[in-house]
Parts: sequence; C-alpha cells; structure tokens
Amino acid sequence: MGTISEKIFSRVSGTEAKANDFVMANIDYAMAHDGTSVLAVNAFKEMGREKVWDPSRVIIPFDHISPANNETSATLQKEIREWAKEQGITNFYDVGEGICHQILPEKGFALPGKFIVGADSHSCTYGAFGALATGVGATDMAEIFATGKLWFKVPESLKITVEGSLKVGVYAKDLILYIIGKTGIDGATYRAVEFYGQAISELSVAGRMTLCNMVIEMGAKLGIVAPDEKIVDFLKNRTITFYEPMYADQDADYVEEFTYHADYIEPQIACPHQVDNVKSVGEVEGTHIDQVFIGTCTNGRLEDLEVVAAILKGKKIAVRTIVIPASRITLLDAIENGTIETLLKAGVTLVTPGCGPCLGAHQGVLGEGEVCISTANRNFKGRMGKDGFIYLASPATAAASALTGEITDPRKI
Repeated sequence: MGTISEKIFSRVSGTEAKANDFVMANIDYAMAHDGTSVLAVNAFKEMGREKVWDPSRVIIPFDHISPANNETSATLQKEIREWAKEQGITNFYDVGEGICHQILPEKGFALPGKFIVGADSHSCTYGAFGALATGVGATDMAEIFATGKLWFKVPESLKITVEGSLKVGVYAKDLILYIIGKTGIDGATYRAVEFYGQAISELSVAGRMTLCNMVIEMGAKLGIVAPDEKIVDFLKNRTITFYEPMYADQDADYVEEFTYHADYIEPQIACPHQVDNVKSVGEVEGTHIDQVFIGTCTNGRLEDLEVVAAILKGKKIAVRTIVIPASRITLLDAIENGTIETLLKAGVTLVTPGCGPCLGAHQGVLGEGEVCISTANRNFKGRMGKDGFIYLASPATAAASALTGEITDPRKI
C-alpha cells in the first residue's frame, strides 16, 4: 500500500513508514554547495564535531558564486576547500565543474531508491531518477555531516498523471509551468509529488530533471518519476554503488490526484513576480526584453542548448543573451557536437558552468527596470537584481525571443 516515497522512507528508517509518521532516516548522500557549506561547516564546528560521519557520502560542489565575485567569497571558498581536504572529502568539485544538481547525476550519485539530501531547495531534482531527494537548511545539514541521520516527517503523496503527448514546440519546462499555474505556489505544500502518464514516460532524462526541479515552486517536499529503461541507460557506466528502484503499489494511498492532458498545453510563461503567475506565450507575446538568460539547474543541459542552437543557427540575436552550460561535461559535449560554435556565431555570451545570475550574485544581473526572459526556476522580485523583471520560459521560447528582442512564440520561429 506504499507510495514511492513511503517505501524509501521505510528502507532508510528501518520502519514501516507511512504519511505523517516521524522517522529517523539514514542518509545515503549529503550535498552542500559553496553558498550553504560555509554555514553548515560553521554549525558542525559549533556542535564540537571533528569528523564527518562518512566523507565518501559528502559532496561539495562550488557553483553558486563561481568564480568568486569578491574577496569575501574567495576567502570563504578557500576555507571550505581546506576543510574538505582535512575531512578527506574526495567528492569535491571546484569552480567550473558545474551546478550541483547536474554534477550529482553525472557522477552517479542520483540513483533510484536512494535518499539524497542537499542544502539547497532544488535538490528535489534527483527525483527524476527515482530517488527520494529533498532540501534542508544548513544547520540540519550540519547534523547530517555529524551523524548521517536526520528526523523527517513522511510527506503525504500527491499523484499527477499527464496523458497524451506534448506538441511540437512544447517542452518539459512548459509542462511544469502549466502544472504550477494550475496548482499554485502552495498547492503541494510538504507533499511528495509522483508523476505518471504517457507524457511523463516520453520525457527525456533531462526533461524529467526539469520537471522534478520545479516541484518546490508549488511547495512540494520532493518530486519523483518512477525509474524506467531511460534511467537505467543513463546510469550505465555512471553508478558508483548498488541501487534498488522503488515503485508504488497499485493500491498506494494518495492524498490527491490530478490528471492533465499534454495535447492541450501550449508554450507557457511565468510572469513577474511569482512562479504561478503563468500564462500562455500568446498572452504576453510582444513584451519587450533587455536580456535572455539560458542555463541553470532547470534548463542548462545539453539537449536544452541543442534546442537553442537549432533555433539560432545561421541567425543573429537581437538582444544580449547569456548562455551558461550546467556543467563542464555539458560544455565539452556541446563543443564537440558544434552547438557552442553555433551559439557563439549567433552572438551569445558564454559563461563558466555554474549558477550565474540565477541567484543575483553576478554574471548577468539586471539593471533597474530591465526585463529578462530566463530558463531558470524562480522569478521573485529581486532575484536577478533588485528592480528587474523576470519571465520564466523554456529554452525554445527564450531562444526565439533572443532573435526578436521581445517575447516570442517559438513555434513561429
């Protein structure tokens, strides 16, 4: 009678975990990046701890302010490098390796049935692989560093089924924006969202990562897609340990169930300043933009860059466009297949793999009153500059808009 998350919580707690139970969970992998590891390590030291519970299960990527934007950031990063070395943490990924949520799958940590906790809210991305993955605060991460365990309330599960197939020009980003628009920013608060249906099965691994990445934007604790052959194929030659996929029972108990039809979904736009302020692209088409930003843990993967390159090939952009590959591996693959050459010839600005302006630290923040169409996951006021306006869209919509200087339906390009 268990959902996927209940079954994984049962495994890691050694109990028959059900929704709303409180359990002490054993963590499989713990991640903190340059933005949160500083706080976690400080709390770890304040606890009087000297050694992490298992250095092979701790992962620290530098991605949020990477490269460092000032002396303070550089000094803090230096201290974490030294601490990681002292602790014997070999899963350390320095500047330029890429975004944490891309690195963990590439390096084989995001595995079906595993429990992965990150000191970052978008750690739910790994649910695309059938993992139970969620974010926690830095002090909770310090407790995990020390003991490898943490208390959790088992979330109720919500089932979303998407029937049919996405139309040409409509992508996973459009699908999740559509769902968030229907559900609202608090419609799945502290719930485990399980995705099913033909449209979900047809999504690529990258598309599923986009889907699970953004469940936090409707308040969810985590999102999960049941693993299939696409996941098995992706994990070949990547897995670092044995894994056992978990699947929901046919009589699993869901607190709510929703069904959507992919055939009717058009390209979507999340308008300022909330992610659930979603409209079809036609409703805002023609809106002036000052910048296009393509990348982030939501849409900086190879297939995203390839979609952009297909639209820009042989053309010139009309507005400044920043492209940031999600990882060094992504960048190398995009160089090898000619994608990067196409983008550069179109006039885009290429930036070091990492988070870039998504969090408003550097590398493309907005000026006062400027408008950006972005493939990121958040458009809150002040996110990319205190007085900027952010529209969220798919890489295709962003690329089409880059050619015109205004929000444009990619199907017209």
